[in-house]
Amino acid sequence: MSPAEPVSTTGSFGERLQGAFDRFGRLCVGIDPHSWLLSDWNLPDSAAGAERFGRAVVAASAGQVGIVKPQVAFYERFGSAGYVALERVLADAREAGLLVIADVKRGDLGTSVEAYGQAWLTPGSPLEADAITLNPYMGVGSLASTVTWAAAHRKGLFLLSATSNPEAAELQQAVVAGGADAGKTVAASVLGQVAALNADAIHAQKAPVTFGSVGVVLGATVSLSDFGIDITAPASAIVTPVLAPGFGHQGANPTDLTSLFGGYAQGVIVSESRSVLSAGPDRVADEIARRVTENGATRG
Repeated sequence: MSPAEPVSTTGSFGERLQGAFDRFGRLCVGIDPHSWLLSDWNLPDSAAGAERFGRAVVAASAGQVGIVKPQVAFYERFGSAGYVALERVLADAREAGLLVIADVKRGDLGTSVEAYGQAWLTPGSPLEADAITLNPYMGVGSLASTVTWAAAHRKGLFLLSATSNPEAAELQQAVVAGGADAGKTVAASVLGQVAALNADAIHAQKAPVTFGSVGVVLGATVSLSDFGIDITAPASAIVTPVLAPGFGHQGANPTDLTSLFGGYAQGVIVSESRSVLSAGPDRVADEIARRVTENGATRG
């Protein structure tokens, strides 16, 4: 298919992600309207400015990449007006055929986390995205209702596993004391439970699907072995999607995917924000094109 064609809207999230990789490569463009970026773009630090910024990034990304990732916090800070702005950005992205990962990092349990899933993963919702990020530190099992909701609506999830912020190490490198994952680090436990969710879902489908629809967030600037994660090739043929921040401005290089992620490299989404967005409104499309070309070796 032509790279100008949008990502497929049919199939599971994992299938759509695999299609995006095949057509456009792995680059995911972040939509992060920081105050300083809005100033650099000669936009007001307001909901209106964040809307113009986000819609411009979507327009620059369409036909060049398959995935965008709005950071919801930068819209939430403007209250209800910010959410209206975000809804318009999301609508543009859907119309452009882009896969949207809403970076919301929600985490709760029971009906509360179920409501979060309904807000972000319901077809036709004003906040509809293709996938969201989740915080599993009330226990992966606490997210069960959202996992079920996402599967029913062919949506995706990314659970925080090994993140690059230094404050994360104490918790994520801690060792699980009991249960089936006793002796594993918290990060490795999350990754293992995600892989199990994908295996169960794909086996139930009885379809030739290789990409799971539940993924993890693994920082590209950390040593995964420090988090107890073995990056040798996973035994399963099912690919666990990996949302990997840290490329570009933060220093990670997409040409190092195998050395960074080992057997998980096949599922890595190369997430870049500041390295692209700092090019400014007149050059952001060219910068995306340049990054796509440089990441060409990581396609598919």
